[in-house]
Amino acid sequence: MSGIRPTRRVTAFGSAGALVTATLIAGAVAAPSASADSRQGQDREARGAAVAAAKAAKAGIDWQDCPADWGFAKPIQCGWVSVPLDYAHPNGKQIKLAVDRIANTGTKAERQGALVYNPGGPGASGMRFPTRVTNKNPVWANTAKGYDFVGFDPRGVGHSAPISCIDPQEFVKAPKADPVPDSEADKRAQRKLAAEYADGCAERSGAMLPQMTTPNTARDLDVIRAALGEKKLNFLGVSYGTYLGAVYGTLFPGHVRRMVVDSVVDPSRENIWYEANLNQDIAFEGRWKDWQDWVAKNDATFHLGDTRAKVQDQWLKLRATAKKSPLGGVVGPAELIGFFQSAPYYDSSWVPVATVFSKYVAGDTQALVDAASPDLSDTAGNISSENGNAVYTAVECADAKWPTSWKKWDRDNTRLNQDYPFMTWANAWMNLPCATWPAKQQTPVNVKTGKGLPAVLIVQSQRDAATPYEGAVELHKRFKGSRLITEKDAGSHGVTGLVNPCINDRVDTYLLTGKTDAADVTCAPHATPKP
Repeated sequence: MSGIRPTRRVTAFGSAGALVTATLIAGAVAAPSASADSRQGQDREARGAAVAAAKAAKAGIDWQDCPADWGFAKPIQCGWVSVPLDYAHPNGKQIKLAVDRIANTGTKAERQGALVYNPGGPGASGMRFPTRVTNKNPVWANTAKGYDFVGFDPRGVGHSAPISCIDPQEFVKAPKADPVPDSEADKRAQRKLAAEYADGCAERSGAMLPQMTTPNTARDLDVIRAALGEKKLNFLGVSYGTYLGAVYGTLFPGHVRRMVVDSVVDPSRENIWYEANLNQDIAFEGRWKDWQDWVAKNDATFHLGDTRAKVQDQWLKLRATAKKSPLGGVVGPAELIGFFQSAPYYDSSWVPVATVFSKYVAGDTQALVDAASPDLSDTAGNISSENGNAVYTAVECADAKWPTSWKKWDRDNTRLNQDYPFMTWANAWMNLPCATWPAKQQTPVNVKTGKGLPAVLIVQSQRDAATPYEGAVELHKRFKGSRLITEKDAGSHGVTGLVNPCINDRVDTYLLTGKTDAADVTCAPHATPKP
C-alpha cells in the first residue's frame, strides 16, 4: 500500500492511498562494467534533462482557461509541458504533462515565483493545489501572497499520458477475496491475480513502464521549473512527494530554492520499496490502536466499547460477518479494510469512520455498505482509481529490484501478520505484481547532499502510519543543513495541511523568508478530532 494515499482497495490497493519497498542482492553481485554502464546511462539522462529544460524554457507554457471537464474554474489556468518519454533520448518521443496555476494573491513586489506541489502516491494528481487559494484555505493564505500555486499530473497520471493495467470497472468490482489467506489455495489465487495484473500493465501500457520512475518524474519537475520561467524550484512534497523531492534534490541540488517535505518516505536504497511496505504494516497497526483508543474514550458517542480490546472485538466480529456473507452482497473484508484504513491514515477520517461503524453496530448496515462499496456508475472516479493504482504499481516496481522469490514474500508477511494483522496481507498483495514485473527495474538513487542544496524543511508527525517517523530522521541525516519539525504524539499523514500554528507559522516563515530555526523543533500535537 505503500505509496501513500488511501483509496478504495482492490487486488492491490485502492487508488487513494499508496505506500512502498526493495532489495540489495541484485546490486551486490553486479559486475563493475554494469555500474559503469548505469553511470553512463545516468550521464546521458542528465544531459537529456538539460536539453529538455532548455527547450521548455524557450517554449514557456501557453496558459488558458482549464477544459470544462477538468473541474477547475477561473482564475485557475491550465497548460501543457512537453517532456521526453526517455531522457536518454531527449529528441525522441515526447509526452505532454498537464499543469495548472493560480497567481499569487499579494502584490507584484511580494511575488517570489511558483510553488510546485506533489501530493504523493505515486499516482496522485497535484492539480487541486491551486484550489487552496480559491477555497480560501486559511493555513495557506500567507504563503499564497508570495507564490503562484502550481499543480501538475505526473507522467502516467490523469491527463499526463495516463497508464492503465486493467479495465477500471473490473478494477473496482466487489467483493474481492479476503486479503488474509486461510490456505495455500488462497495464496495461490492471490499470486495469480498479482501476476495477471503485472501482465495487464504490460499489455495496456508496456511502452511507458520502463520510464515510469521517480528519477524521470524528478527530471520532469525540472523541465516544469524551466517552462515556468523559474531559475530555481520551490517545492512542496507530501508522502511519496517527499521521495520525489529527495531524488530531485539529489539530481538537481543547485536548482532548489526552497523545499518543504511533509510525511517522509525513508529514502535509503534498502527501503525503496519492499522494506518500506513492511515497515508501513507495523506503523499502521500502531495508529489503528491509537484510533481504537480514541473511539473507546468516546464510547458515550459511538457505543463501540469503552476499551481498545472491546473496539477491536467489534471490528473482528464485523470482519467475520462480512467474510461469511458480504454486506449488501458487496462489502467483504477487503472492502472493509479499504474503508477503515483511512482512520489510521488521516485524523480527519476518525469521526466519519467511527460514525459509520457505530451505525452498523446499532443495526444500520446500509451506511457501511454505502461508504465501503464501489460506485459502478461513477465511471470517471473509477478510471481515476484504476489509473492511480496503475501508476503506484508502475513507479514502485520500476524504481527498484524487488524480491522474486515467493518464499521470501510468504515468510516476511506471514511473520508480520502475526503481530500486525490490520494491513499486512492487503499491502503484500497490492505490491506483489512487482515480483513478476515485466519491465526493467532500476537501482534507487543514492539520496544525498550535493553542491548548492539549500536548507530543506522536513515536517513529520511522530506516529504516522503511511510514512513511519524514521523516514524523516533518515532524510534529515542525508540532507545536510536540513531542519526537522516533529509533531509529537500525533500521527496524521500530511501535517502541513492541518491547523497547528507551531508548524504552520514555521512553514510560512521558511517559504517566505528562507529562514529556519537554529535547531530542530518539536511541536505539540494539533487538536484531537471531536466526535
